[in-house]
Amino acid sequence: MIDRAGLAEFLRSRREALQPEDVGLPRGPRRRTTGLRREEVASLCHMSTDYYSRLEQERGPQPSPQMLASIALGLHLSLDERDHLFRLAGQNPPARGEVSTHISPGLLRILDRLNDTPAEIVTELGETLRQTPMAVALTGDATSYTGPARSAGYRWFTDPAARNRYAPEEHAFLSRMYASGLREIVTMRGPDSRAAYLAGLLLEQSDEFRRVWDDHEIGVRPHEVKHFIHPEVGALELTCQRLMDPDQGHSLLVYTAIPGSESHDRLSLLAVIGAQTLS
Repeated sequence: MIDRAGLAEFLRSRREALQPEDVGLPRGPRRRTTGLRREEVASLCHMSTDYYSRLEQERGPQPSPQMLASIALGLHLSLDERDHLFRLAGQNPPARGEVSTHISPGLLRILDRLNDTPAEIVTELGETLRQTPMAVALTGDATSYTGPARSAGYRWFTDPAARNRYAPEEHAFLSRMYASGLREIVTMRGPDSRAAYLAGLLLEQSDEFRRVWDDHEIGVRPHEVKHFIHPEVGALELTCQRLMDPDQGHSLLVYTAIPGSESHDRLSLLAVIGAQTLS
């Protein structure tokens, strides 16, 4: 059963504890609100201000698990706080670990400060949970996929368009890397895991996957330097740095170019193009 008073108090306390700079928003010269405004939180949670306001006013319908997950991310809640939010709303908390899509507040705080840099948070199966605007400009919106296609490795073997933004000379290596990584996760998570389910689908659907899977390669790690082909700015050579959240199996990937290089100039151009597209 929903605890409307407890839910409202908890939401207000978490909202008031956040500052604009904590979530990548400008403070502005005339801010008087303690913490974030309701409309700011609603925007971060991808819901209407009216819907969020009614929750803080002990009104409105019982939030769905999807709505609660969005609120937990928007308010940068820890896992324990997320689970508390679900229980206050009369819902069972989601599972933790490999199947969790809840991003730790630490990773979110870093990502929020990288608006001028391509960066994304991904699961161990290559499912993009959050991207910066520059990452969307670089590789497209990877958060819009559903079902097995959420996994970059699954798309690599089943959707030819998934390879368009990667240099052709990298394709064979990336096929080996995705198959090797998936094999390791299947071994670690077991035959009933989502990783095993994806492997089964790919064995049915992709001849190329079957070939590289049968090689039983382990330990094919991503290259630190990645080569992208962007349709508007051309070839980009970017260094990828990875920050791990071992508790959730999530990684923050940050892509940078060497200052003064041609790729650095092209990345700067991409920032302009991306900003024009968003506006």
